[in-house]
Amino acid sequence: MEHARIPYLALDPDTEAAICADRAAGRRNPHAFPDEDVARREDKAHDRATLTRPAFARDIEKILNVPAYNRYAGKTQVFSFVENDDICRRGLHVQLVSRVARGIGTLLGLNCELIEAIALGHDVGHTPFGHAGERFLSKCYHARTGRYFNHNVHSVRVLDQLYRRNISLQTLDGVLCHNGEFACQVLRMGDTHDFAALDALVDACNADERAIKRLRPSTLEGCVVRVSDMIAYLGKDRQDAVDMGVLPSLAPFETSVMGKGNAQIIHNLTVDIVNNSYGRDRIALSEAMFADLKRAKAQNYELIYGREGLSQDAGNVVEEMFERLYERLLADLKAGDESSPAVRHHVDYLAAKSSSIDRDEYLRTEPNQIVVDYISSMTDRYFTALYAHLFPDDSRRPIERGYCADLG
Repeated sequence: MEHARIPYLALDPDTEAAICADRAAGRRNPHAFPDEDVARREDKAHDRATLTRPAFARDIEKILNVPAYNRYAGKTQVFSFVENDDICRRGLHVQLVSRVARGIGTLLGLNCELIEAIALGHDVGHTPFGHAGERFLSKCYHARTGRYFNHNVHSVRVLDQLYRRNISLQTLDGVLCHNGEFACQVLRMGDTHDFAALDALVDACNADERAIKRLRPSTLEGCVVRVSDMIAYLGKDRQDAVDMGVLPSLAPFETSVMGKGNAQIIHNLTVDIVNNSYGRDRIALSEAMFADLKRAKAQNYELIYGREGLSQDAGNVVEEMFERLYERLLADLKAGDESSPAVRHHVDYLAAKSSSIDRDEYLRTEPNQIVVDYISSMTDRYFTALYAHLFPDDSRRPIERGYCADLG
């Protein structure tokens, strides 16, 4: 079906009327998470909600001021070795997820500050070089420990352990369970109601690669962020692919109800979710929209993610670089080398910036975990710069497409 023939959907009249009536009467969504039920590891007076700083507004501010948040700007979303300020980096991605999720959350009458906190924090544990980097790091880690690296699980570690800011259980649960790679027509809430349950889920995901597929957010707000993660990247990655010349246009994509372009994808998925979720205790899509969503994801993988620069030109090189850098940093830590960048740039930095890390105690952490903490914190450019510093005679370098590459 041609893109031009797909209409912009409208809210169902009964749903629109119910939203307007509930707003006029001041009725709250009974399934929205209430601020007064917020849970934190520590009951600190400073973290208690006030009129000027409500419960989840505090989480938003904490996340924005975590040092790891700054590094979003230098981490790749899809296109890794391209100098182009117009394509999406991870910093923009989390903002887009937040905007989409808050749009849906507002219509559903949910707690939009909880939504924003989850959205802004959901990728702080992501590696350099996007999902390819995540795979490479997990392979290095698993080969030596039998454990797995997942960015959503590590994002919880960043917020809850490395920079322990007393982030709420509800925000951490949403971050852990946000992984939008697993599409569901109906998202029902999980039951992670205390930190013991959260910690058990984190451990399970580190130990068993299948555990991540069983995660379910325990708030509707977390469910909204999870589906919004997909909504935010599906159309934007297509737009970037066209801008980068990976695709000549959106013509190759097929659709029946969702649309092909970014704006229409966001609009139509939002409307469909609200039509099928308003007043209910789950987030749902219609059968037709869910089928289109699954097809869209499959087409993105076929036409974009399997063809972009890292996969074709630099993938093997970067995977080899991950392995060599990982082994070097691990050897340094096992040898107690205080001059290693793993100590000077990571351990000492954490000890200075984190209120929860004691330098000597952290150095006694299992060294593979320290290496994972360090490499996952790097931006793309920091990774390549550190590799060049440690291995100056190594000819392996990913080739980057510069701003002027097309000028001859």
